[in-house]
Amino acid sequence: MHVRPWLLATLTATVLTACADPADDGATTGDDRGTDTAEEAGTASTSGTSDAGDSDTGSTGEPVDGYPADVLDHLDLPWPPYDYDPELPEHWQTPGVGALDNMPAGNPTTDAGATLGRVLFYDTVLSANETIACATCHAQADGFSDPDQFSTGFDGGLTGRNSMGLSDARFYANGHFFWDERADTLEDQVLMPIQNEVEMGLTLEELEARVQAQPYYPALFEQAFGDDTIDSDRIARALAQYVRAIVSYRAPYDVGIAATGNPGAPFPNYSAQENEGKAIFFGPAGRCAPCHVGQPGPPPPPGAPLLNTAVFLMTAPANNGLDAGPTADEGVGDVTGDPMQAGLFKSPSLRNIELTAPYMHDGRFDTLEEVVEHYDNGVQPHPNLDPRLRTPGDQPQQLNLTDPQKAALVAFLRTLTDEALIADERFVDPFSK
Repeated sequence: MHVRPWLLATLTATVLTACADPADDGATTGDDRGTDTAEEAGTASTSGTSDAGDSDTGSTGEPVDGYPADVLDHLDLPWPPYDYDPELPEHWQTPGVGALDNMPAGNPTTDAGATLGRVLFYDTVLSANETIACATCHAQADGFSDPDQFSTGFDGGLTGRNSMGLSDARFYANGHFFWDERADTLEDQVLMPIQNEVEMGLTLEELEARVQAQPYYPALFEQAFGDDTIDSDRIARALAQYVRAIVSYRAPYDVGIAATGNPGAPFPNYSAQENEGKAIFFGPAGRCAPCHVGQPGPPPPPGAPLLNTAVFLMTAPANNGLDAGPTADEGVGDVTGDPMQAGLFKSPSLRNIELTAPYMHDGRFDTLEEVVEHYDNGVQPHPNLDPRLRTPGDQPQQLNLTDPQKAALVAFLRTLTDEALIADERFVDPFSK
């Protein structure tokens, strides 16, 4: 332990002021098939007290570590900080999953950095009229997405697209973000909604001034970056660390894959219907895995072992046949101007997909049943339709699943719901109520 520079300054100022003028004065999981409870996942990262107001003391009785009153008067934060980079299960530690990790060497997730990011994520001072936070459109209870088709901005305007869930953003291989991938990195992405005239409505200069004016931030920036300098680059880095920490790895699926090591084997914790749906998802009947169990490069041949059995996230944008021709929103094509990329969109993770309705970039589908129906018989013959959704005759696929098969596929998708993540105290609103 050591005395923090900002803590010395705080104590010194307090003593001087007193001498000069004495007159101035988190939940449990909803599915016992998960691996860890939210309470276990939210434990502090090192030994010591977990109460926000407690800290270790030196021989003088003065605190030598922890948060100052300027933080604790506004925020409910534990000391030591929560562990934001816990060891993941074995099926998350394969070379195939490692190849998907977009965490940059210059911005690794740290407990102090993600803690700062958590505060920024929930802070409404990041919007023009202090009514909207990042969490407003990415609610933990909704899989870090928005249950409305389009999100409402600070002045009542609506966004042009549905809010994408944030689960496992760390493992989007190409590292580009938004539905149209206009952000080159997650660090770029997190600042764009703040600057958007509909969503949050601040300039970067205004953002910096707002954050600098809050008494609880200097200590948090010092913890995260070594000194209390506050600028937009550090704000972006902290927010990106927090978002990358939102890893979903405690769903019933994770219990099953840990028990068997093979997504093709029946999972002992699954019902017969869920196992049938899993077989449809990974097998030739549904052909879902080649797209949604992401891996850079071409999909493996039928029967080949999967390099990734953890991350349900496509590695590149695709056209999934929502429309047959041009639309007002052409996704990646609108950004690049390339007609061959018209109608291509990034796909969110299937993790917690049960919680993130409505679906697609425009929120056109309200239920998972409608999504399955689309891939079964609703894929449209767009010129840029992904080849994986075409027949050998170059026509849109028709899976022709039976109603029981469709229901089984939906049942499997629901086993990707991570109740522990949704209740995890590491990700709840830290502002004192």
